[in-house]
Amino acid sequence: MKSTIITMCVTAGMLCGGAALWTVFAAEGQSRAVAVPDFSSNDVSWAGFVAPVSPTRAITARTRNDFTPPLSGPGPVTDDPDHPYINNELARQLNVQPTYRVANLNNSNLKPWVVEALRKQNELALAGKQGLPRDARCWEVGVPAYHLHPGEMYFIQTPKEVILYLQARVRHIYLDVPHSKNPKPSWYGESVGHYEGGDTLVVDTIGFNDQTFVDNYRTPHTSQLHVTERFKLIDGGKTLDVSFTVEDPGAFYAAWSASRPRQRVQHGPMDGHEAGCSEDHNNYFNLDIEQVPIADKPDF
Repeated sequence: MKSTIITMCVTAGMLCGGAALWTVFAAEGQSRAVAVPDFSSNDVSWAGFVAPVSPTRAITARTRNDFTPPLSGPGPVTDDPDHPYINNELARQLNVQPTYRVANLNNSNLKPWVVEALRKQNELALAGKQGLPRDARCWEVGVPAYHLHPGEMYFIQTPKEVILYLQARVRHIYLDVPHSKNPKPSWYGESVGHYEGGDTLVVDTIGFNDQTFVDNYRTPHTSQLHVTERFKLIDGGKTLDVSFTVEDPGAFYAAWSASRPRQRVQHGPMDGHEAGCSEDHNNYFNLDIEQVPIADKPDF
């Protein structure tokens, strides 16, 4: 059965001005309209952090570059209560020194080998070494750690694919297709997605390599990692709610979930805000900075 896909922009006072996109599927003389949320019109991008307004400013600043745990059930790794994490924004507000992340090892959802890996990382962080997140060194960071970058994320929406662009890191999400039978392991895995309810993009990703971390505490994972993301417009389109569920029976006893909202900003076309991330192989201040992987030959 052959189908044709036609994408239209529904006007609402102005052409494509933040209005919903509609995809019409025509098959054997019948058609059904699927509402598609518009994440990308009018040069919109989504910032990972916008300074909140007092009096909750310091409270919100604590979540910068961290995931928000769920109201119930297993959640992400958080900071050690004896070594609370103080990011740069919070340090500015409290007039104190920022710190490196030290993970709470009392998370009962972590397999023993993951706890041991975090224990070793904690020792390095407390010694003032290897405490920066990998994106600070231009690494590809994987998923869901992709969402921890505070920069502006752009959507490019087509009938067959959604492309996410975030500070020189690119993800491809193929729409309304199944996963490959045996996807080749990669940094961002193989992502397939579909739209739901006129305001949500659901993305299912498998096929990861095991070279990334799931967060900025450097929590490792295996190639069994499976991430399901939901991108939803809320607050009248002013906020992009990004929630996700992580499954990896090789690293975690149960699936866990978290979220990371982004705020709508309008700084102009993407081509005016591209940000390269040049590799820097110098080990300043003897911080044991990881070198960015370099391929000996192209993989294409």
